[in-house]
Amino acid sequence: MAYKDITPPAGGKITITNGKLNVPENPVLPFIRGDGTGPDIWAASVRVFDEAVKKAYGGKRKVSWFEVFAGEESFKKFNNWLPDDTVAAFNEYLVGIKGPLTTPVGGGIRSLNVALRQMLDLYVCLRPVQYFSGVPSPVKHPEKVDMTIFRENTEDIYAGIEFADGSPEAQKVLDFLAKEFPKSFDKIRFGTKEKAEKFWAAVGATNFPCDVKVGVGIKPISYSGSVRLIHSAISYAIKFKRKSLTIVHKGNIMKFTEGGFRDWGYQVAKEFFGAVEIDKGPWCKIPEGKPGAGLIIKDAIADIALQQVLTRPEEFDVIATPNLNGDYLSDALAAQVGGIGIAPGGNINYITGHAIFEATHGTAPKYANQDRVNPGSVVLSGEMMFRYLGWVEVADLILKGLNGAIASKRVTYDFARQMEGGTEIKCSEFGDNIIAHM
Repeated sequence: MAYKDITPPAGGKITITNGKLNVPENPVLPFIRGDGTGPDIWAASVRVFDEAVKKAYGGKRKVSWFEVFAGEESFKKFNNWLPDDTVAAFNEYLVGIKGPLTTPVGGGIRSLNVALRQMLDLYVCLRPVQYFSGVPSPVKHPEKVDMTIFRENTEDIYAGIEFADGSPEAQKVLDFLAKEFPKSFDKIRFGTKEKAEKFWAAVGATNFPCDVKVGVGIKPISYSGSVRLIHSAISYAIKFKRKSLTIVHKGNIMKFTEGGFRDWGYQVAKEFFGAVEIDKGPWCKIPEGKPGAGLIIKDAIADIALQQVLTRPEEFDVIATPNLNGDYLSDALAAQVGGIGIAPGGNINYITGHAIFEATHGTAPKYANQDRVNPGSVVLSGEMMFRYLGWVEVADLILKGLNGAIASKRVTYDFARQMEGGTEIKCSEFGDNIIAHM
């Protein structure tokens, strides 16, 4: 493939055949350093990755890193927040990793992360949440948290179908509802000028606009999008011998979007995996004689789930959920095990094999170029990436190194300030400490 501004290194391409990745001994893996603290984090993380590969395979395997660009640095370099070259590289080489990116202010791309997910149809946002012994936590028993979230990544309100208040587009939607679905339009509290005027008059205000100012968003959740997400989640639960899968939804209120997600989830469990209902349902279980026998498929209302992952975390294992719920849940759970600074993430299409693993935190520009922040999120995202590639020996070494580094209490400032007896070290030194404990 021809590139305009970047040149791929020598190395092999990852391919996929019948759903199985074919990984060469020297795969080319695209990476984005990221903005703000991204370069510091990447410098520490890539040394961890290379050392783990070297220790695991004694030089027989090696990653060919292919730098691509997005975000603020890309804009400075190419006057483009997300160059075509970058999307093409992730598309061609299937698997890559990225640091945190700046969200552009003003028009254009709403979110670079969302744009990459949608362009490559990375429909699974995979967020494993586990506790590392010694990490400061605000809860009494963080070790009880061991969950994997499958967050649908391309639909729901993140589809970006949204129109600003007062815009011609928003008015067209409101006019359409008023004409075609008047009962639904009546539920829009201030959808007409008359309703707005009545409200402002009632509160005695005279200096507020009485024009129709209603922002309008559309929330699409499809059968196909739900099926492929939940099928992937159940397959994962079976592969890794997990005990349950919980469909988290708000279907009691959003009956035909999130309620559909729930119903389709049970349908997938029954039709694709042979699950049978428990006590007349809707919970079901994969019976003896089937792959994944004993796996329970259940559901929980989102607000209740957000309480129970805090009060009864041991009752949750794998979670499948629409986009917005998954965003809330993954960050809330990350807080329970020590914060988003060490929370990894992966965006995956299990059908095409495409995957981008990423830091889940922001750019933290005030700490840029200080060699201070925790590289754990990118390190653990790399662990996920190598496990996805089938290089499990590398993934295991990364986990071993990180566990040892945390146990040594020589850690970055975010941990050291909360850890009794902790010694603050630099981001680069924490990378060295992880390597030393492999």
